[in-house]
Amino acid sequence: MQDVFESSRINNLELKNRFVRSATWEGMAKDDGAVTPQLIQTLVDLAKGEVGLIIAGHAYVHARGKASPWQLGIYKDELLDGLKELTSSVHSAGGKIAAQLAHAGHFTSEELAGGPPMVASNFDGLSDSPREEFSKDDLDELVRAFARAAGRAKEAGFDAIQIHSAHGYLLSQFLSPAFNKRDDEYGGDIANRARLHLEILRAIRREVGDDYPVLIKINSRDFDGEGLNLDESVYVAKILADAGLDAVELSGGLLTGGKWSPSRPGINSREKEAYFAEHAARFKQEVNLPLILVGGIRSCATAGDIVRRGIADYVSMSRPLIREPGLVKRWQEGDDRPAECISDNKCFKPGMQGEGIYCLSKEEENS
Repeated sequence: MQDVFESSRINNLELKNRFVRSATWEGMAKDDGAVTPQLIQTLVDLAKGEVGLIIAGHAYVHARGKASPWQLGIYKDELLDGLKELTSSVHSAGGKIAAQLAHAGHFTSEELAGGPPMVASNFDGLSDSPREEFSKDDLDELVRAFARAAGRAKEAGFDAIQIHSAHGYLLSQFLSPAFNKRDDEYGGDIANRARLHLEILRAIRREVGDDYPVLIKINSRDFDGEGLNLDESVYVAKILADAGLDAVELSGGLLTGGKWSPSRPGINSREKEAYFAEHAARFKQEVNLPLILVGGIRSCATAGDIVRRGIADYVSMSRPLIREPGLVKRWQEGDDRPAECISDNKCFKPGMQGEGIYCLSKEEENS
């Protein structure tokens, strides 16, 4: 029987416990995506707080793939020195760190992308502003961009990488029939919609080798009437496992999903925790890979149950660790009170104002 505080391995990466910091946009990078001292300190605090694996906030792999202001970048070699300082600092604090590789696709802006956002499909009703559909040449360039970003991550000292294919960002858009209405080999049935993922994974493997951990974050469902469903998501995970993937982090919902969004509000009881647990049980039955479960985990008891019962192999948190970067250490030392996070999503407001994310509610309570 697994325990949430025991050590484990993903590929050749040894982790001291089964807690993961789910990738969280910090809003702390420079305008060009470069690392800042504020970002380093934020992730070092998580390492000191005994988080087993820290997945840094989504890093854009291409200049036209930026999702948000002050987002971490990994799209050019000039960013390497800062990325190396980040990983070295986390390692010195006893932590392990992964880079999440991402492209925003539809969910960027012309201002951020330097041109119309690039999308899986450009169709009537998608947007009121111009969009540019990926051509085959564009997709070949995208595959190379992900592979080069993976190479930079390895060179910079990241212990692993994670491909971001959740929440409606570009790779999630390719999987989702709500966004992908292509009539070529990248559209139609789920095998075609997953083709880009296989090309990216294979290109990354050629770049980093077989012994470097490669993870993916994927939606269990889009919770959208036309979106990705659970059967399709399981299929994608299985073919990626066969192609050399090392682990899956399971999430769900779209940025525009309201109450079904990835960051659901009002998680104030154990009954409301782990809102993708039922989907995780299906994954564990059918996908032969380590499974990381994110989504509303707020108590050490829930985390322990998930791992002990084999629902997932790891538990991943985002908002609780914004308020309490030392939460895992607190639990490990015997203070098993639930996380202080009240799931109001106020933490992202200062990020959008250029201050970086932090818990506004905690500040209000202490004022």
